[in-house]
Amino acid sequence: MINFVETPIPGVHIVQTEKSVDARGYFMRLFCQRRFSSHKINFTPQQNSMSHNTSAGTLRGLHFQSNPAEEQKLITCLRGKIYDVVVDLRKDSPAYKKWFCAELSGENGLGLFVPKGVAHGFITLMDDTDVLYQIEGLYDPARAVGIRWNDPAFGIKWPRQPTIISDRDKEWPDYAG
Repeated sequence: MINFVETPIPGVHIVQTEKSVDARGYFMRLFCQRRFSSHKINFTPQQNSMSHNTSAGTLRGLHFQSNPAEEQKLITCLRGKIYDVVVDLRKDSPAYKKWFCAELSGENGLGLFVPKGVAHGFITLMDDTDVLYQIEGLYDPARAVGIRWNDPAFGIKWPRQPTIISDRDKEWPDYAG
């Protein structure tokens, strides 16, 4: 079973999954188009990607793709734990420039659905953390952009300082919105 919890950011949902546990371990459905459609979420993944993060304190993001190559994503932490953050960059949204966070882990099985126009990033809270991205939209490197994790325009409260971050993610300019 998959359930959806609305967040303060319109269109962003925490996706709750149910584990079926037996002597072998567990089985968990991460995505079901019928369940998404029944909650009026139009999402058809076209790509699956995964990041493996060796060390706690690894920061990835905050990323998005600009129009006309915008993406929607379902983020699931398969192993380890992340502090997952989204920022609403849709100028017509009542939550414009607001952020939301959720702790996703291999243990809790939660996912986060990120609609178009919302930037996404995370910091790992454990070593050896694996994150699955189910993505609607095709990656276009010319449209791949981001906002800096500590941009004062957003005031995101991270649980720790990053210890590993790419040069690109460190150097995004201040948000001009």
